[in-house]
Amino acid sequence: MDHIRNFCIIAHIDHGKSTLADRLIQACGAVDERSFRNQLLDSMDIEQERGITIKSNTITLNYAARDGQKYELNLIDTPGHVDFSHEVRRSLMSCEGALLVVDAAQGVEAQTVANLYLAMEYELSVIPVINKIDLPAADVERVREEIDADLGLDPFEAVPISAKNGIAIDEVLEAIATKLPAPSGDPNAPLKAIIFDAYYDRYRGIVLICRIFDGTLKPGDKVRLMHTGRDYQVEELGRLRLERVPEKALRAGEVGYVIAGVKTIQDIEVGDTITHAARPAPSPVPGYKPAKPVVFSSIYPMTTNEYADLAAALEKLALNDAALSFTKDTSAALGFGFRCGFLGLLHLDVVQERLSREFDVSLLLSAPSVLYKIELKDGSHITVDNPSYWPDPTQIGRIEEPYISATVLVPEQYMGVVMDLCSEYRAAKLGMNYLAVGRVEVQAEMPLGEVLFDFYDRLKTITRGYGSFDWEELDYRPADIVKVDILVNHEQVDALSYLAHADKARTRGLTYVERLADAIPRHQFKIPIQAAVGGTIIARSNIAPYRKDVTAKCYGGDISRKRKLLEKQKKGKEKMKTVGSVQIPQEAFVAVLRTDKE
Repeated sequence: MDHIRNFCIIAHIDHGKSTLADRLIQACGAVDERSFRNQLLDSMDIEQERGITIKSNTITLNYAARDGQKYELNLIDTPGHVDFSHEVRRSLMSCEGALLVVDAAQGVEAQTVANLYLAMEYELSVIPVINKIDLPAADVERVREEIDADLGLDPFEAVPISAKNGIAIDEVLEAIATKLPAPSGDPNAPLKAIIFDAYYDRYRGIVLICRIFDGTLKPGDKVRLMHTGRDYQVEELGRLRLERVPEKALRAGEVGYVIAGVKTIQDIEVGDTITHAARPAPSPVPGYKPAKPVVFSSIYPMTTNEYADLAAALEKLALNDAALSFTKDTSAALGFGFRCGFLGLLHLDVVQERLSREFDVSLLLSAPSVLYKIELKDGSHITVDNPSYWPDPTQIGRIEEPYISATVLVPEQYMGVVMDLCSEYRAAKLGMNYLAVGRVEVQAEMPLGEVLFDFYDRLKTITRGYGSFDWEELDYRPADIVKVDILVNHEQVDALSYLAHADKARTRGLTYVERLADAIPRHQFKIPIQAAVGGTIIARSNIAPYRKDVTAKCYGGDISRKRKLLEKQKKGKEKMKTVGSVQIPQEAFVAVLRTDKE
């Protein structure tokens, strides 16, 4: 056990975690040149395309140190985006150490600090690594000062490297072997192992990714999941190299996979503790916290006969993505679907993409919303995240909405426009700190419902990509929230309703009706599209009808002949307006949710 090192790589977005993981894998000889590709641990297509890590991935490496000792390194590559912080938390639970990567040009950023705090929460040893020293804008000494001032870590322990060019990768491996602690645990104690990830294999059932804290696990052992109380027999276990490699046993301190004939997804929960059925551990592994969703959206299949496929796909995806939660939902316009909870808009976007790619399910999403707390006039309290369940305004006594503590890191020249942007999104208690020469941290308390839609996109635009944004939940505060209904040809479409602050309801209502007017095709009659709060119309747009020239054959003669034909056409259109129904295409629902202004 003295020669095992369990560690993960944590950093802000795009500071080079996946590239460093690639170089460590190459340096340890775990992959030959023919099989190598960039972002080796990012196994999903969507990760390769977007250049971001979404899922934590694990690999076991063998390393021979300079003093001749041989080490087993269990590396976990983690995501950097705030929406996937739950992945980071689960990964940290199974490690003793972490490499904290900092960009030599950008310096310490929002998620760098947030991830360090997570590592400290689990009492991990942290080695700072300064990456991208090959960039023209790199300033290693300034970054050392930031590591000292902002993170409180020893700046002289920081290892300057270039993961892209493979500079000083051996120094990082030596630091892992010599500075990070070995795992502790008793191989002879009752078995205690945490499931920190899992995925579905269509041939073998559910594959559990585990870290053994105490005891020894062998094929044929009868094990119990402590949360569900169910017993299983271990069929196969082993190490995760680039492929699954079966072993005869997994001992205390080791990380590996376990296949135990778990067939249904309801039987398993990520964060559960595995123990022997005959000799159970006295208590489960402490410290696991389930993710709390903050953004809610309803997902519906494009056609009703795809509902069963969507249900099965969500179950399999929720196993691999423990932060996703869902319950059954229904809509008058779109039929049966699911109300899903996400950790943020990027998380929502990724889940939607994965459902359509990995499970080939066509989807429709309702407008995202947050959880509001409502006190009714009769003294009772309810929580609402779905506009369909919004109570009658005459019954509402007080509404509270969630606030977040937002941190925006920007170069100094963009400070003014960022402060204006925060004010536009109803920020309170704006403040700022000067972190280093030319870098400013803007702090604000903002409603989460405002940040949901396009705050991050606009921040990136006005700061030319240099602004970084991080947030954490704060509290609930009183707010004037209204439900806005969208009416198409005087009929309410419940899937398009949304909740908004009274000051912003009209602006968003105008955007909604204009986009719908563009997306819904013309009919034989005029179609009004309206946004309404209660009985008050706050925005309107019209779709002009097709018009046949009924007077084309009527040439010459009295004008009354033409008028007669036009009157007949007018009556026909009036009748059609009352009888005809408007077909809303699926693209119209998607168009409303787009945040871009094209």
